[in-house]
Amino acid sequence: MAAPAPPVSEAATVSDGVAIGRRSRPLLLAAVAVCAACGLVYELVLLTLSASLVGGGITQTSLIVAGFVAALGAGALLVKPFLGHAAVTFVAVEILLGVVGGLSAVTLYVTFSWYGTSGSVLVLATLLIGVLVGAELPLLMTLLQAGRRAADARGTGRLLADLNAADYAGALLGGLAWPFLLLPLAGQIRGAALTGLVNVLAAAVVSALLLRAQLSPRARRSAGAALLCAATLLGVLLVNAREIEVTARQRLYADPIVSAGRSDHQEIVLTRRGPDLRLYLDGDLQFSSVDEYRYTEALVHPALARDPRRVLILGGGDGLAAREVLRHPSVAEVVQVELDPEVVRLARTRLAQLNRGALVDPRVDVVLQDAFRWLRNAPRAAFDAVVVDMPDPDTPVLGRLYSTEFYGLVRGVLAPGGLVTVQAGSPYSTPTAYSRTVSTIASAGLQPTPYHVHVPSFGDWGFVLAAAGAQPPELTLSARSPVLRSLDAATLTAAGVFAPDRQPQRLEPSTLDRPRIVADLRQGYQG
Repeated sequence: MAAPAPPVSEAATVSDGVAIGRRSRPLLLAAVAVCAACGLVYELVLLTLSASLVGGGITQTSLIVAGFVAALGAGALLVKPFLGHAAVTFVAVEILLGVVGGLSAVTLYVTFSWYGTSGSVLVLATLLIGVLVGAELPLLMTLLQAGRRAADARGTGRLLADLNAADYAGALLGGLAWPFLLLPLAGQIRGAALTGLVNVLAAAVVSALLLRAQLSPRARRSAGAALLCAATLLGVLLVNAREIEVTARQRLYADPIVSAGRSDHQEIVLTRRGPDLRLYLDGDLQFSSVDEYRYTEALVHPALARDPRRVLILGGGDGLAAREVLRHPSVAEVVQVELDPEVVRLARTRLAQLNRGALVDPRVDVVLQDAFRWLRNAPRAAFDAVVVDMPDPDTPVLGRLYSTEFYGLVRGVLAPGGLVTVQAGSPYSTPTAYSRTVSTIASAGLQPTPYHVHVPSFGDWGFVLAAAGAQPPELTLSARSPVLRSLDAATLTAAGVFAPDRQPQRLEPSTLDRPRIVADLRQGYQG
């Protein structure tokens, strides 16, 4: 009968016999948590940049997450030959991780601004960061276990439980820090750089306090120099982040930027060249002050043909739709539902002259809420007209605002005889997406009347007028309509005529379960 194995010592020792004592273990586990937090922040940085630079989406998000997880496994395998030098390798991995992760945001942003794409850099960053994060746990296990004379299953299990607990706790910390602290207060470039500095600092603490005895004098000098260089590089990035961001951002826009910022929901940029003031949300043009009246008049006034008293505007946070609604003499009350308070603030300040102070008019009640959520609790049959002025549905989040379910909620708040207008994209350059919108409105029990006008900044642009009932509504203007710059009765009637090659088609509707319109829009230009 074999002799029983000796009990496991309370102090784990490393390979050359110098112990990492029981008192030091909490510090090492704290370092594990910090490193895990940094690793998750880097992944969230990549996901955020994927959404803001190239539109994100479930496919791209899935590929990034899957690629990152696969790279974790690859990192665990690739580090196996270096486990005999776990201390040196761990410090090297943390320095590399701090530098690569800290520079990831600025590299992606600058690449996108200069070349118009950053897909290859995004893939490379995902794989590099994943491999480095995947190497951490095997190295830490080796540092804590190496040198044991005997290690029973229970002791190994306890150690692994401690490491996993610290790792997951750190991931939770990183998952909360990015959206609630780093992104809103520091932004993407500075947030990633700060995370890299934390990563480098953690490597410095571990190497100085816990692994000093495991590093030769030459290795300590090399590690110190590398840590100093990494910290200096990230510090320089922090100091110059604003200038780098402004320079890179300006390359994305043809006109000088006069205002730029990021809200909790999107990047908001104003440009001006002479009289032309333009608003961009996440890089997409929302209006040009030179010709926005053509878009706004076409969107709003067909919905006011029956002289409504109460009007609901969904989206349109720039206040331009509200301006046109308030021009109609029958309107006594407007409810404006806008998600982003920063857009409303802009409408009340820099855009106030353009929208004629519409969002400070006493007749306008501005509600800062998600339109879908607001509609679910809105009073039924409360509005005589509804104007839906939403951004193009190029992400699943926006795609839900072009779904059967959304238009069904719109129908629910529409009073008998009321009219709805919807901005629906270009029937010329994105005809499938346009037809999808028309079909989706019809699937919600509204009778659609498609129409389109020419807006020089956008090209041929499409809208939908709709009403509940047996017949589609006619394209007419109210007899009480104010004089419009680009629209009269004859012009509006002609707007309902489509060329033979751009006739709206009957398609399957876009729904919450199947947001088909997002894929339609991502097909791009269809000449």
